[in-house]
Amino acid sequence: MRHLYILPVVMVSLGLVLAGCSKTSKHGALDPFAGQGSPYYKGSGPLPKGGGRYHVGKPYQVAGRWFTPKEQPGYDKDGPASWYGEAFHRRRTSNGEWFDMNDLTAAHPTLPLPSYVKVTNLENGRELIVRINDRGPFVGTRIIDLSKRSADMLGFKRKGGAKVRVQYAGPAPLNDKGRHLAAMNRELERGTPLRRMIAAANRDRGTVQVAAAKPRKQPKPVVVAAAPEPAVDSGAEAYFIQVGAFADHENAERARASLANSWPVQMVELSGTGGTIYRVRVGPIAGAADAETALDAAVALGHPDAHVIVANTMQAAL
Repeated sequence: MRHLYILPVVMVSLGLVLAGCSKTSKHGALDPFAGQGSPYYKGSGPLPKGGGRYHVGKPYQVAGRWFTPKEQPGYDKDGPASWYGEAFHRRRTSNGEWFDMNDLTAAHPTLPLPSYVKVTNLENGRELIVRINDRGPFVGTRIIDLSKRSADMLGFKRKGGAKVRVQYAGPAPLNDKGRHLAAMNRELERGTPLRRMIAAANRDRGTVQVAAAKPRKQPKPVVVAAAPEPAVDSGAEAYFIQVGAFADHENAERARASLANSWPVQMVELSGTGGTIYRVRVGPIAGAADAETALDAAVALGHPDAHVIVANTMQAAL
């Protein structure tokens, strides 16, 4: 296995290729935003889990091939898988986490970081939810590079590789200590549909902590715009994606954050006879085609009840 460290849109020279953990697989790891090298964790004891950042990244080139990271809510692809372990154990990953070969993680060249994917070994039928937190592989037609433990659980560690199916499940929480990932795999065992799996894992309150522990505060009325709103002519139709109305502020914030990297998102506190709810919606969006794309993204990110609302921009401003 080999690991490449690359600069933005510049092909890495062969001199930067490092020896890896397996004679049967190769792996390119950090994307351009990770710099020329990947530091080792200098602390003692178990590696910290989570603690990275949400990251997509710009197009980059490795060994003459271009890779374009982007949001891919409908990603579903078959292809060869490899694995990596000891040579990169305790190194920093592309989104700032620490690689632990004993965790259920993986590297992918273009999917957002961190995110969840379902990996199915097409040779034996085994399946697993893993956390994508690194870049790679960059060799041949391989589509994913799994941690040593993930490869073991999928039944191909000794073989070195396998043909797999990789399906995007949605964004992973930043500071998960492993409980949310465990809940995702419980939902997999229960047969929960992939697009509903994150929402189901979020409800597993007994064992899951999605966000870093913080003192719970009474939320104040809030209107959040996560990105500049596109200009829309006065009087024109505006499209919104009604993601949902949440009684819990933290659930609403997670829904907002899951979509904020790609679209303008609003979270509005509303009070009524039934109590306070938090409405999350995407928009305004100027065109019907873009609205359909945003709707598909919302559904793929675990919001199956999302729907399109069409409004005049003057009404939408009220």
